Amino acid sequence: MTSDGSPRPTEERTGPLAGIRVLEVGGIGPNPFAGMVLADLGADVIRLDREPGMGFGQGGPSDPTLRGRPTLALDLRSGPGHALTLALADRADALIEGFRPGVMERLGLGPEVLGARNPRLVYGRITGFGQSGPMAGLPGHDINYLALSGVLGASRRVGERPMFAVNTVADYGGGAMLLVLGVVAALLEASRSGRGQVVDAAMVDGSALLLTLVHALHAAGAWEGPPGTNVLDGGAPFYEVYATADGGHVAVGAIEPRFYARLLELLELPADELPQWDRERWPQGRARFAAVFATRGTAEWAERLEHEEACATVVRGPFEAPEHPHLAARGTFVELEGIRQPAPAPRFSRTPALARPAPPDARGALARWGVDPPGGAA
Repeated sequence: MTSDGSPRPTEERTGPLAGIRVLEVGGIGPNPFAGMVLADLGADVIRLDREPGMGFGQGGPSDPTLRGRPTLALDLRSGPGHALTLALADRADALIEGFRPGVMERLGLGPEVLGARNPRLVYGRITGFGQSGPMAGLPGHDINYLALSGVLGASRRVGERPMFAVNTVADYGGGAMLLVLGVVAALLEASRSGRGQVVDAAMVDGSALLLTLVHALHAAGAWEGPPGTNVLDGGAPFYEVYATADGGHVAVGAIEPRFYARLLELLELPADELPQWDRERWPQGRARFAAVFATRGTAEWAERLEHEEACATVVRGPFEAPEHPHLAARGTFVELEGIRQPAPAPRFSRTPALARPAPPDARGALARWGVDPPGGAA
């Protein structure tokens, strides 16, 4: 609804956030990913940037993270660009930005200024180190936030250096997804109170939150050893990755006793020689598992294990995964303008999310928002 109570003009969208307007301001990595997720969920998102597709590995229709919403190129500091940003923020339900602390304030676009103009505005801020604290103003990337929060230190085997899962944990899991959750939660609260608020989504905070189970295991005395000797970090033979005969790998996660027992049956290993929770015998168990997995290729192991209740799956690369029959049956990947990419998640029974190509320009979105493009805006 508009401020006078009349319905908002909208395009046809089916997601649960249809009718919600989001202004996405620049940034690389987690901020555009959050904008993508919000657009997938049906929000009417307009992205502002210094030039279309600006950022690391991002550009045009070939970039899935820019799908679902137009990018409007403008200078936030200029008279027309600044005025347009203010006009859009006046009409937005939420704004998300990924600059270092203080940048939006210096542009005259901070939460105090925009909140005074639009009291219902939810102002989502994503940074590496947060809006406060002695490191708040420093630059960093996913790997740095993992190092500080403890995730990277927990992600290594004995005698090996820590390893990271590309940029998925801090940038996307602990950062963008918690920004989306925070914005949606604040929008829900604003629908009751009529007041917006600032969402401070720090990737160090989110990364630490994702490590909650490790802290719980430590408190219970079940995570006492150095990295690489515990149940989820490669210490246990039943939660590990093993090489196959053809250079591939199998991931084993048979934590529950019945799944572990079935795995031993399928590997033709004697249960009495490999008691699951005898930690002193874990190194022996890993060696026995490694020897067995090295006797067959990945295709053979996939055929033998993946349809059994043994929690064992062949490791596939990101561009092999779409070919797996299960993911193909679920439609886990979609194709937009010739580019195969992950489909929206999660799924909704009544208001399905939808991946859409990026519109060629922002004029349609600006018209829906009741804003005229200034001279020179793309």
